[in-house]
Amino acid sequence: MTTYLVLVAIVIFACVLFRGVTGKLGIPMLFAFILLGMLFGSDGIFKIPFDDYSFAEEICTIALIFIMFYGGFGTKWSQAKPVALHAIVLSSFGTILTAGAVGVFCYFVLKFEFLESFLIGAVISSTDAASVFSILRSKHLNLRFGTASLLEIESGSNDPFSYMLTVLILALMSGEASGVGFALMIVKQLVFGVLFGVIIAFLAERFMRGLRFMSSGFDGVFLVAVAVLSFALPTLVGGNGYLSVYLTGIILGNKNINNKQALVHFFDSVTGLMQMLLFFLLGLLAFPSQLLKVILPAALIAVFLTLVARPLAVFLLSIPFKYNFKQLLVVSWSGMRGAASIVFAILTVISTAFTQNDIFHIVLFIVLFSILIQGSLIPLVAKKLDMTDDGSDVMKTFNDYTDDFPIRYIQFTIPENHSWAGKKVKEIDLPPECLLVLVLRNGKNHIPKGNTTIHSGDMLILSGRASEETIGVHLHEKIILKGDDWENKTISEIKDSSKLIVMILRANHTIIPKGNTKIHQDDILVINDIVEE
Repeated sequence: MTTYLVLVAIVIFACVLFRGVTGKLGIPMLFAFILLGMLFGSDGIFKIPFDDYSFAEEICTIALIFIMFYGGFGTKWSQAKPVALHAIVLSSFGTILTAGAVGVFCYFVLKFEFLESFLIGAVISSTDAASVFSILRSKHLNLRFGTASLLEIESGSNDPFSYMLTVLILALMSGEASGVGFALMIVKQLVFGVLFGVIIAFLAERFMRGLRFMSSGFDGVFLVAVAVLSFALPTLVGGNGYLSVYLTGIILGNKNINNKQALVHFFDSVTGLMQMLLFFLLGLLAFPSQLLKVILPAALIAVFLTLVARPLAVFLLSIPFKYNFKQLLVVSWSGMRGAASIVFAILTVISTAFTQNDIFHIVLFIVLFSILIQGSLIPLVAKKLDMTDDGSDVMKTFNDYTDDFPIRYIQFTIPENHSWAGKKVKEIDLPPECLLVLVLRNGKNHIPKGNTTIHSGDMLILSGRASEETIGVHLHEKIILKGDDWENKTISEIKDSSKLIVMILRANHTIIPKGNTKIHQDDILVINDIVEE
């Protein structure tokens, strides 16, 4: 036991070291994790014997739960909303079209068996969120026209469709479903996946709003349970657990729950560990000697997928959206394959369905090709096509992004016989460019209004310049997009009493708002969002 623990620690240290080294060399770190696994595996230097596909599938499934949950939880919906419809079309119909194109190629060109051809297409039809997120973050690569958000939503949400296609084709090959049973499997996968994801997210948010955790960090533990449950419950009844866990993540990640930034960082770390574990385990499971036997068909499929199938799906499905040609080229090239494809390939090994080809190693080669070639060249391709946006921070597309708000909070208690005691807020002369943000009275929060009366013993919180976290104040951003309900309204015309706009960022200028301040398109509002108790 102790020996295994030492080995695990060494592997984690090596993965962390590789993460730093690969960033400097420009090689995607996930590629290094797989190579490290191969180094320790049966064909490697350390020759650790490992070929338990069933055990690997169980461990990898757990890792994917957290990777997919974070894929949703870390995506900022306000940034993604303008491109969400296009992203969903690509993640659903694009996955199906890609799988179909690869299936046709395998059947007619490589002469694979019919269903097995489309099984390979299904397994490699989704793009990898972990790889896309890793490259965008590590390279600080923001893309024009909302392309970064488009890739985040698409890559984060298409794994469930690839999984569904894989499961359905395996059921057909093994004779477990046909006719009505096949149609019922599709309905259950989609309906239960969506239903459980939405319901669990709703209940979890309500629970987190009504419960104060006994100590810092327990909210993260709670969300770990939520992520696991959102996968397990729909899976028990034949639903798509991956679809459910992604929906749960994206819904919760875009709610105004407390401590969200710390939660995103927590799941970023958990997901990083899961990626290390998953890719190392997949490398450990692989036999490099077997890769040589499938290199020709695997290389042909990889080239066809990259240069034909993926661009075909992207361009055909983007016709109604009238996207920029260069943008579609970047989206096409950024369709990297990753961990999910290899995990789904393991399903083909442990399934009762008979396959003539070594699908696991074929898919592994395709993933290695995709990570090394596509992943390494994404920054270069984007730059050559003039699709990089150096004037904006790609981190704004993630939920852990925060600006350095130039606000200072002043907190004090009104003593007996103070000149403000007994007066209404509108009767008080506040310091210049200051705003009363919150009134704490008898342990309860009150959003101040003009007619709110100040009493002795009240704790007041005022905002000015520079930022410092203060108890009871929870800030978040709202970007005013075209057509927003708040666009062209004054502060006094906004009827939502639970939200107080404490600052407006407009064209690099800071505005402390007043009642007659008008909100414009592209304004970034800093909002104190508190439910009165």
